[in-house]
Amino acid sequence: MVSSGEVKIFETNDDLNKAACNFIIDVACKAVDQRNSFVIALSGGSTPNKTYALLAQPPYVNQMPWQNTFVFWGDERCVPLDDEQNNAHTALKEFLNRVPVPAENIYRIPVNLSPAEAALSYEHSLLLVFGKQKPVFDLILLGLGDDGHTASLFPGTEVLIETDRLVKEVYVPKLSTYRVTFTLPLINMAANILFMVTGNNKAEILKHIITDAANTYPAQMISPVTGNLNWYTDKAAGRLLI
Repeated sequence: MVSSGEVKIFETNDDLNKAACNFIIDVACKAVDQRNSFVIALSGGSTPNKTYALLAQPPYVNQMPWQNTFVFWGDERCVPLDDEQNNAHTALKEFLNRVPVPAENIYRIPVNLSPAEAALSYEHSLLLVFGKQKPVFDLILLGLGDDGHTASLFPGTEVLIETDRLVKEVYVPKLSTYRVTFTLPLINMAANILFMVTGNNKAEILKHIITDAANTYPAQMISPVTGNLNWYTDKAAGRLLI
């Protein structure tokens, strides 16, 4: 079992998405009750899209404290801001533009800048929002790649040993492209981390992540300092853990 983590395997993808919505709403409402704000980092990829779509619909949309919600992204592809491969572009079009979250509370990674400049600018935005407090996200959503990467923390990349920066540019040789990503120190400061993993093709890597002792894969390096680590998987992805 993942250290300090909890694995929940859902019968269907729909069950997972509904549970993820309830989890997000629960964390959001508690954060707003305690500090009058909820700060979340969204993940990209296709896995969370159905959860995002559900959050924009009743009954979930009416349960979220949208006016007190601040939205970031855990990583971004260095493609044009209006590119369909841009995580924020997709989330805005399919999700955030359909809910009453204030536009000024949405912080995109500015990949119209160079990768290094975008990372520095985004780190500055984080520090502005959190002020003098430590940048502790109420919730960070993460996915899992076939190679064990999460956010844009890929195996063998230098960003895995970054200890000072909160956000960093990273060149991914296997994709021949740059990305901008949260670093491990920032992710591991979060109060809550939710991995969402679906599909038969993720079963093998998920089993390794959950059961292997060594930190062979970047996703195994996600270990909150004081926060909660949760894994939500459908039966297809979790079949080797049953």
